[in-house]
Amino acid sequence: MTAMSAGAGAAVPTGPPEPELELEPAPAAPESALALPPPENSGAALFAARPSLIRAMNEQLLLEHIRQRGACSRAELARVSGLSKPTVSLALDNVERAGLVRIAGQRTGVPGRSARLYEIRPDAGLVLGLDIGHDYVRGAIADLSGEIRARESLRAHATSVRSRVAELVGLADMLCENASVSRSAISQTVIGSPGVYDPRRNAMKLTGGLRGWDRPAALAGLREAFGPSLVMENDVDAAALAERALGHGREVDNFAFVHIGTGIGMGLVLGGQLLRGAHGVAGEIAFMPLSGGAGADEHEVRKRGTLETAASASGVVRAARHGGMRGPVSARRVFAAAAAGDERAMAVVAEEARLIAKTICAVITVVDPDLIVLGGGIGRAPGFAEVVTRELERIAPVMPAIRVSALGTDAVTDGCLAAGTELAWGRVMIVLPTPSPDGVRPS
Repeated sequence: MTAMSAGAGAAVPTGPPEPELELEPAPAAPESALALPPPENSGAALFAARPSLIRAMNEQLLLEHIRQRGACSRAELARVSGLSKPTVSLALDNVERAGLVRIAGQRTGVPGRSARLYEIRPDAGLVLGLDIGHDYVRGAIADLSGEIRARESLRAHATSVRSRVAELVGLADMLCENASVSRSAISQTVIGSPGVYDPRRNAMKLTGGLRGWDRPAALAGLREAFGPSLVMENDVDAAALAERALGHGREVDNFAFVHIGTGIGMGLVLGGQLLRGAHGVAGEIAFMPLSGGAGADEHEVRKRGTLETAASASGVVRAARHGGMRGPVSARRVFAAAAAGDERAMAVVAEEARLIAKTICAVITVVDPDLIVLGGGIGRAPGFAEVVTRELERIAPVMPAIRVSALGTDAVTDGCLAAGTELAWGRVMIVLPTPSPDGVRPS
């Protein structure tokens, strides 16, 4: 499940950042860059970092500390960074002039002089996250401090690629209007979509039931609308990123987010990082060769995968009708009927739980995660996690914790915002003003 920069056509990692590598300051080192003697027989010289590079790295380090800890004083930043107070003061002055931090007030009520507190300037960057669903399109705008400026959800009515792109553009414009910003002020756009990017066709693939979304025209329309900052992220991977940033995934470094709803997919986080795989299809569990007893159209299996055809909402409906349920049948109605004691519906839910338990068991035997998080309309259905747990206990070699996602229907949008914030911060770091030879930053 590869996140693609739709403008550049290159993979962009969007998981949580690697832990910050803090450089030990060396106050006694000379300011000039000196060539070091090359290792014997190496044929190359090693060079110390230039002062301008050291200054830029110090600024990046302090920005990360403020971002992670919230408002900080200069003394606090010196303590947590290991940098000297004069170095911290110089770096803060530079990033304040660059418009990245601002004075957040003063700390009072402690011995000594009151200390100025610095915080990230929220309008240093804005992130737009959009979620393309079968039934709804959702979106939100957040600033670099993480504050949500606007959030909206609209029923999806699009029947073609062109109308679906127009629907997303209309939602983006609504969000910008509600946040009182222009679309040109958006620093980074991330769209959560079914499927993965296919670089050979320059298009999405494995998009399931989203008709026409695997055509090159879909990405072309999105690029034209949202510009070079656009990044496409697999929707379930985005939900896993949200779970890592905001949900149960904060507590562990190895977990699987399993989405069961109109589609089926998995986002896998190992060692704190989202796993994408060599071709971007890590987590495409829809194609696991697992099926139930209701049968399915062979064409649908090739298009959506065996497991998704059997265990998604449409598979639940098919199984319910095969079992004798009549009238307007939906997955929600099947689960409600099962909760009310309908034996036919209970049999369908039990078979669904067995399928999901087999799927999770396969994941356990390969990667052995600490935690399984269930999401999606079926995954979050009342009581379903307990039934899956009982089935899993019968077949799994070990039992991870099983939890239901508390993030709800905004999980994909929130994951897109998390991914977009990391990308926006990367851009901020890259464009930090560079000092002139006399050590003065351009204004």
